[in-house]
Amino acid sequence: MPLRRPTWHVWVGTVNGVALITVIALPLAALVVWVLARRRSAAGVTSAWRLSLAEVGIVYGTVPWVWMIMLAGGQDGAVSLVPLRDLVTMPTGQVVGNLLVFAALGFFAPLRFAALASVPRVLALAAGCSVLVEAAQYVLPLDRVSSVDDVLLNAAGAGLAALASRRWWRATAAASSDRPRPAAAAAR
Repeated sequence: MPLRRPTWHVWVGTVNGVALITVIALPLAALVVWVLARRRSAAGVTSAWRLSLAEVGIVYGTVPWVWMIMLAGGQDGAVSLVPLRDLVTMPTGQVVGNLLVFAALGFFAPLRFAALASVPRVLALAAGCSVLVEAAQYVLPLDRVSSVDDVLLNAAGAGLAALASRRWWRATAAASSDRPRPAAAAAR
């Protein structure tokens, strides 16, 4: 008799379950943006909506992808350190998925953190995060292949997303981060 997985596994242990939870959580994410922005606006924070949307966007757009790639796989756990070797045999869906893993981080991080308003910095951040995920896939018994090509694609996706948000970086640098406006400036 085959082992039967618990019902909760369908929700948290499958790609379809994670995707469904992500869709169901969208109204909650929108509510969190609204609550954060209202609280910041009341405290006099400049760019309250931009900061709130960027923070929630980073989390909402990144966590489900990382969750999916940390699910158990059906391959023997291995490491592939030769660049571009796996890329030529990778299915298109996997290439697109790898490009999307840190895309939200790449898009929103420069909007939230002025220090990250540069493509090389976003690439470094995404590559570092990707190396951590790939190392975790190798160390944990997930039966997944940890590949340098995944790191390259994850970083490339974040870099492309950062370029897509580049037109809004100047406003982030001009805003005074998340500090409230001084009382005298707010009264003007």
